[in-house]
Amino acid sequence: MSHVPPGRADAPNSPAGASASEQPTPAERLLTAGGRPAAEPVIAVDAMGGDYAPEEIVAGALAAQREHGVTTLLTGPPARLRAVIARLGAGPELRVVPAEDIVGMDEGALAGFRRPRSSIAVACQLVRRGQATAVVSAGSTGAIVASARQRLLPLPGVPRPGLAVVLPTHPKPTVLIDAGATADPKPEMLVQFGQLGVAYAQIALGTPAPKVGLLTIGAEPGKGNMLTRRAHELLAAEPQHGALPLGFAGNVEGGDLMAGAVDVIVTDGFTGNVALKTLEGSMRFAAVELRSALTGTRVARIGALLQRRGLRELSGRLDAESYGGAALLGLGGTVVIAHGASTARAVSSACALAANLSRGDITEKIRERIGATGERRGTHFLRRDRERQRE
Repeated sequence: MSHVPPGRADAPNSPAGASASEQPTPAERLLTAGGRPAAEPVIAVDAMGGDYAPEEIVAGALAAQREHGVTTLLTGPPARLRAVIARLGAGPELRVVPAEDIVGMDEGALAGFRRPRSSIAVACQLVRRGQATAVVSAGSTGAIVASARQRLLPLPGVPRPGLAVVLPTHPKPTVLIDAGATADPKPEMLVQFGQLGVAYAQIALGTPAPKVGLLTIGAEPGKGNMLTRRAHELLAAEPQHGALPLGFAGNVEGGDLMAGAVDVIVTDGFTGNVALKTLEGSMRFAAVELRSALTGTRVARIGALLQRRGLRELSGRLDAESYGGAALLGLGGTVVIAHGASTARAVSSACALAANLSRGDITEKIRERIGATGERRGTHFLRRDRERQRE
């Protein structure tokens, strides 16, 4: 193992390798979907973020290199990471950028602002300096968002970032944004979330002309609270300030989240986070009940055996670890936030997703969608954010 000082931009040559499974996982499909070619990505992995850090995080970074051919840099205390890397037998395959400070899983946004030498802060700094193309972390979402906003800075015209997650809908996945980065956005920000979601769907899912829906309590335009009613008006209106058109399809309700009626579902971070966790809990419950039903009797077990191919495909589609995590969009760099309980497989998928977004140049895609005059619009919101922070 070797260390990469924060001031250096060198990175190891990643070993090429093939996926272990015959059928590509959703992350592997994301790795090869859409986007124009770019320089080979280097992923800065926050090795100390997550419930099972650093062991599972380091193992996931190693798997990303061996199975996906993605170059990774680990940030964290060198001594602790050296011991883990030695146990994995990785040797010089993995490089470490020293970061002695650690943000705990129970810490929030303030820790992200106040810890300039934490493992997540150093990972973001590597992207800012051009030494890495994306960040992957399974740490505290609040701390990641705060640290990324402070170091990577919002893009012009995007005052607040949005967290995009992929819902395993049929026949194709659906993007939900925002899933928790901005709990109290202005209506104009929901329009920007729509643009972020469209760019993500085009690059990560290969959807050429995504349809956008607004999550609220009724399909009619007048349904919802003041935020969603005004957001509906803005989404349905002609794009402003040079932004590209959105394929707005109208309102969607909670029962439509898994219907696949639209390609991008826009909402505020509070509602989106509640909706996402409700879906996760429902799918866990359904999986347990289905497993019980399929193994409860001899006849059921025979039936399950006959349907094993379809059940295997369903299990793969609903497996959250294969999707890689959520993408924090709207900043001057790519950030993928993996689940706090991520295993090595989930971290490897997150690195694959981050690499694909880097190859597709998601940041430039968002700039194009927001419009060339976005800087004037962003200044007002950014000034107001700074005033709130001072208060």
